[in-house]
Amino acid sequence: MGRSRVAALAAVVVLAALVLTGCAPGANDVPATVPPDELAGFWLGLWQGFISPITFIVSLFNAEVNIYEVRNDGNWYNFGFMIGVAIAFGGPASAGGYATPGRKG
Repeated sequence: MGRSRVAALAAVVVLAALVLTGCAPGANDVPATVPPDELAGFWLGLWQGFISPITFIVSLFNAEVNIYEVRNDGNWYNFGFMIGVAIAFGGPASAGGYATPGRKG
């Protein structure tokens, strides 16, 4: 493997690490009573569900990181979170591969 390939591979690994750490949410250190406009809603639930695999790994090493936002607006946050989890674990993306005609396996 040439020197330029090793440098390119190292750059990709560093870039991937930066992207993955940028997805991790912060600590839940805000008091439980927050104004309604600061509650986590559908869109934040969708995002946090989408990054839940990365957040889970980070939460194993950092006690201040939680997967689920406890101060949310209820059902809409839950709905967004579940859609995000389904997307993160390949729900719609991998479903089409099973119906491909002529697939061997």
